[in-house]
Amino acid sequence: MASATLPRFFIIFTLLPLITHSIPFVVFHGVADSCTKKGVTHFTDLLSNWSNTQGYCIEIGNGVWDSWFMPFSEQTEIACEKVKSMSELSQGYNIVGLSQGNMVGRGVLEFCDGAPPVKNFISVAGPHAGEASIPFCGTGLMCIILDSLMKLAIYSTRLQEHLAPSNYIKIPTDLDGYREGCTFLPKLNNEFEKNATYKERFTSLQKLVLIMFDEESVLVPKETSWFGYFPDGAWDPILPAQETRLYTEDWIGLRTLDEAGKVEFVNVTGGHLDISDDDMKKYMVPYLVDEDAPESSIRLESDSRGPPSSTSSGAMGSVRKLIGQQDLQLNVIHRP
Repeated sequence: MASATLPRFFIIFTLLPLITHSIPFVVFHGVADSCTKKGVTHFTDLLSNWSNTQGYCIEIGNGVWDSWFMPFSEQTEIACEKVKSMSELSQGYNIVGLSQGNMVGRGVLEFCDGAPPVKNFISVAGPHAGEASIPFCGTGLMCIILDSLMKLAIYSTRLQEHLAPSNYIKIPTDLDGYREGCTFLPKLNNEFEKNATYKERFTSLQKLVLIMFDEESVLVPKETSWFGYFPDGAWDPILPAQETRLYTEDWIGLRTLDEAGKVEFVNVTGGHLDISDDDMKKYMVPYLVDEDAPESSIRLESDSRGPPSSTSSGAMGSVRKLIGQQDLQLNVIHRP
C-alpha cells in the first residue's frame, strides 16, 4: 500500500515548484484596439504558450473607443481595480505594455495602492518620455473627430478630458503649457511634484525591458521608447535616455534600475509594433518564464500556422495583424 502511494506522492511533489511559483502576466493593449480582437488574443496566447505561464488581457471600458477618449487617470483607476480583483495575480505578476498601453501599465505600477507586486515590465514601443504628435489615425468617424479636436489647444481642459493621447503629449517648445495643462505624463514621470512612493514602486521592478523599433513612424521621437526625448525648449538634438533630466535627476528611478543592471534597451527591426516571433521569444519570453520551472517546460516551437522561425532578424516574413488600424497595428512576423 505504501509503495503504491510513494510514486504518486513523488510526482505531485516534483510538480509543486511549477505550480507554486508560476507568475502570470497581463497585457495592456494600445490605442484603437480591444482585448476581444483576434490579434490581441492571439498575441497573448503566443506568449502564454511559449512561456508556459498564464496571460490575461486587461480591458479598459469598451476597448477601442475608450482607448481614444477616456482620460488616463480614469483608465488607470479601472485597470487598478481589475488587477486587485484578480486572485490569479495576488502573488505577483508581469506586465506587457503595447504602445499606449504602457501608460496604463505604468500607471498601475506607480499609482495603484494595495495592488499585488509587479515583477517584470516589458514595454513594446511605449511613449514613456512623451509624444510630440497625436498618433496617425487615418480616415473614419473617430479620425474626423480627432482632426476637429486637434484644432483646439492640446493642453486645454476639454482636450485633456476627452482625448486620451493628449495626456502624454509633450511639446518641447511649450513646456509651460505642458506643465500647466498636461494631466497625466508629468505625474507618471514624477516630473514636477516629486512623489517618493512612485519612484519606490518603479524601482521595485526586477527587470524593465524597453523595446524600440528602428523604423518607428508613429512615436515622435522613436527614442521615447527608451525614455529618450527632445531637450527642453528645442526640437533637436534628440537626447538618449541617459542624457535626459528624467534620467540624470532620477525622477522615477530609471537611473537606479539601469545602474543595477535591471534595464534592457532593445532595438528591433520593423515599424511601429511590427515584431517578429523570433524577437518575441528572444526579448519577451525569458522575462515571462517561471525561473523555477524546468527548462523543458519552456515552449519555443514555431506556431503551427506559420513557417518555422529563424534566428535572423533581418529576413522578411508573413504578417499577422494584432491590433487596431493602419500604422497603429501590432504585427507578429513569422520569418522563414
